[in-house]
Amino acid sequence: MSFWEIPGMKAGVVTGEVAWSLYKHAKEKGFAIPAFNCTSTSTVNAVLEAGKKLNRPVTIQFSEGGSAFFAGKSLPNDKGKLQASILGAVCGAHYVRQVAPAYGIPVIVHSDHCAKKLLPWFDGMLEADEAFFNAHGEPLFTSHMLDLSEEPDAENIEVCQKYLKKMAPLNLILEMEIGITGGVEDGVDNSGVSKEKLYSTPEDVFAVYEGLSPISEKFMIAAAFGNVHGVYKPGNVKLRPELLQEFQNYAQEKIGGSDDKPYFFVFHGGSGSEKHEIATALGAGVAKMNVDTDTQWSYWSGIRHFEQKYHDYLQAQIGNPDGEDKPNKKYYDPRACMRSAEESTVKRLAQCFDDLRCLNVCGRGPPDTPENVLGPRRGG
Repeated sequence: MSFWEIPGMKAGVVTGEVAWSLYKHAKEKGFAIPAFNCTSTSTVNAVLEAGKKLNRPVTIQFSEGGSAFFAGKSLPNDKGKLQASILGAVCGAHYVRQVAPAYGIPVIVHSDHCAKKLLPWFDGMLEADEAFFNAHGEPLFTSHMLDLSEEPDAENIEVCQKYLKKMAPLNLILEMEIGITGGVEDGVDNSGVSKEKLYSTPEDVFAVYEGLSPISEKFMIAAAFGNVHGVYKPGNVKLRPELLQEFQNYAQEKIGGSDDKPYFFVFHGGSGSEKHEIATALGAGVAKMNVDTDTQWSYWSGIRHFEQKYHDYLQAQIGNPDGEDKPNKKYYDPRACMRSAEESTVKRLAQCFDDLRCLNVCGRGPPDTPENVLGPRRGG
């Protein structure tokens, strides 16, 4: 079965039952939908371009800081209001809704880590969801993430219950985190957290299921198995993706029934992960994987390579190796280096799709082969 055969599947933003069925399809087939953090229309376009080239669904997600950047860093973003972050996230979602159909692929629009101090941002997005739902019969976003992993587990689950009760009538999907993802991302620094907090337990995860499943089935869990945001040298981070299957086994024993993977897991801190670690996680019910650090590097690499290639044409408005009176406008036009950044990112994103088995088992064959996007493969 191709993901295109899911009832209601379409090009453009998908929500509700269609989006949830896509995650079910991913879990059943053993692949994950990559989720890319975006901070501008340029990064959004790069994600959509990669999805179009490979004919695969994508997730575009906005963090609180990325949302503020999308709206403009000069705008006020007061503590307790976060008005620029709300504006940027809402504008980003509307932008994706306008352009995504033209790329011919299904798109999930998501908001990333929302800590307790950022709840005004979450509330503002929910208001936009409700307004859009009242006008169009579906929410503006597909899903939102609450990250109260720094709080006591009981409070974490209680707040998630409160918000899921608001989200369920709007057919929104909730993502939550139990256990802490280490490292630093978007201004949230968990680099000094004790190592035991980087690993969830079967009891931790099942408590989430018990708290949320009576409200709605549409929730996903970012359980901790040693995940760390950022990229580190091999051996510096001890990932234990096999824990995810232990969590599934524990839940199946508690719940009973025929579903041996009752949880929908999310893989955080995915940049720099080894392929065998990703494969283990996919086999244990990971249906979504976040990628940010690697694509930040790919975007910068595109700019860096452009500058290296055209360095002598970027030193003045007039005058270059072709002549003292030759203009350089086409080189220093920001669109030139940004396009190079997008092209570099598209290639890196294609590798993400490959790593997540999205190319082989996701659905019908892509219009472009992975080699056309990635270049010749190395190794097996």
